[in-house]
Amino acid sequence: MSSFSGSLQSMTTGLDTKNYAQYSLSLNEDKVDFNSLIGQTLEIRFLGKISCVSCQKKIKKTYNSGYCYPCFFSLARNDMCIVKPELCHFHRGTCREPEWGEKNCFIDHIIYLSNTSGLKVGITRSYRKIQRWIDQGASQGLAILKVKKRLDAGKVEVVLKEHMNDKTNWRKMLKGKPERQDLESKKKEVLKNLEGLKLDFEVLDEKPYDIYFPHTTVLDKVSSLSLDKTPEIKSKLIGIKAQYLIFSDGVFNVRKFSGYHVKIAV
Repeated sequence: MSSFSGSLQSMTTGLDTKNYAQYSLSLNEDKVDFNSLIGQTLEIRFLGKISCVSCQKKIKKTYNSGYCYPCFFSLARNDMCIVKPELCHFHRGTCREPEWGEKNCFIDHIIYLSNTSGLKVGITRSYRKIQRWIDQGASQGLAILKVKKRLDAGKVEVVLKEHMNDKTNWRKMLKGKPERQDLESKKKEVLKNLEGLKLDFEVLDEKPYDIYFPHTTVLDKVSSLSLDKTPEIKSKLIGIKAQYLIFSDGVFNVRKFSGYHVKIAV
């Protein structure tokens, strides 16, 4: 039996040459390849310790998936403007971390369409589009616009979400592949909704991505597995999607339990 120990964090993701999502997790010096473990029984045991993913301080509970309260309150990456970029307040001189803001918010962002539990609109930094689509469980993705800063991306998103969803129904997303969408046709509709918007943006000429997620079985009913309620999870891994390990008896959100120290045995 192989085992790996360390503090949980979001799984590292990517695509292989056939556009299948690839998942791995670094635990101390070890790297766990989860794709290779599908079909096997995994045991995830909480070791009773939680550390802040930023300052590493030992804590009793996490905020925003892995942070202690002081880091949750003081770091720009935990501010409301990350969730709602149209609320960016950098120009008012009130950014929690101006240097971080310059590096992460004043760079190219894309506005995209994706198909998760259905059609949705979203934004992300341009270099992260594939990771973003995998992390949200999108079976299709298409970058449609590019802007120079996060605030402008947020303003575009505000207009577009009046006409389409900007959220994912995670239970529906995990139950299987959604109905296929014609993203290029949807893009044409989207652009009509932006006529008259006084913002500097570039219309992208990209092809849609199809993304395939590894699984052996699709769940009929989705229930969450929690280390807070069940410190020891032991079940057969039947798939992976977004940041969820899909077991035969429930799903485990790896990102949600960032900072939890665990031992994973195979």
